[in-house]
Amino acid sequence: MKAMREPTFLILTALAEGPRHGYGIIQEVGAVSGGRVKLLTGTLYTALERLAAEGLVVLDREELVDGRGRRYFRLTSDGLTALRAETVRLRDLAAAAEKRLGVAMRPGVA
Repeated sequence: MKAMREPTFLILTALAEGPRHGYGIIQEVGAVSGGRVKLLTGTLYTALERLAAEGLVVLDREELVDGRGRRYFRLTSDGLTALRAETVRLRDLAAAAEKRLGVAMRPGVA
């Protein structure tokens, strides 16, 4: 499995707790990233279309709120599996980096 781009990882993470509509996904991505990642609406929906084509997310439902349509998306089982795999991959990379940083912090190591 190839590495996920960060926005993809964050979108899947935003959907891990349950279905969300577009603006909710944007808000959750901002929260999870500490405000560092700010998705634009067009970027989000392009990503959601790609993720749906890959079978990682599906349209959960649509509703009308104050005259405007809201589309809610949710993870598929493949999406959850992909998110878990990427989480493990990132954790393993971080562990490898921490191990090497521990060596670099020893006296006499430049």
